[in-house]
Amino acid sequence: MPTLAAVLQLLVAVAFVSIPLVRHRYGPAAKAAAEAELARQDVPPAVLAEHGLKFDASGHETAAPVAIAAIMVTVAALNLADHDWARPLTWVFSSLVLLGNAAILYSQLTAAKSVRAAFERKGDPTLLRIDVPALLDAAEGAFPHWVMPVLQNIRHTIVFAGSAVALAAVTLT
Repeated sequence: MPTLAAVLQLLVAVAFVSIPLVRHRYGPAAKAAAEAELARQDVPPAVLAEHGLKFDASGHETAAPVAIAAIMVTVAALNLADHDWARPLTWVFSSLVLLGNAAILYSQLTAAKSVRAAFERKGDPTLLRIDVPALLDAAEGAFPHWVMPVLQNIRHTIVFAGSAVALAAVTLT
């Protein structure tokens, strides 16, 4: 069973690494589409950069998923080695990955509302004029269909199911 847990943890790692890879490849197109939508709304496109709204793989958009992937690879290696620490670390990190992915999914499902609320907190009248759903739809539309929603749903399935089955696998050993 530790081998099953390790394989699933490696799949979870790959799922997390796919996030910055896709954002690196298609983020510039998403940014361009978002800027075009802002121009259509008669809003200066520079407002995105001024307020830190990004679609690329810079900063924490790469660091967080790569760190999670590295942790999962490490725990997978411990499971493959049948190390004493493998079970407790699987419990800790697979549980955290489940919770973290639930937060990611929630943020994706409530993106328009969250972005609108962030814009309102900033109090910038330019931001308040933005049709946020149209902006996000334009950016999302720049990603190929196989990314959104196909890869996104596959990634969530792998992370949720893989983490849950890995937890069960180490529990049954």
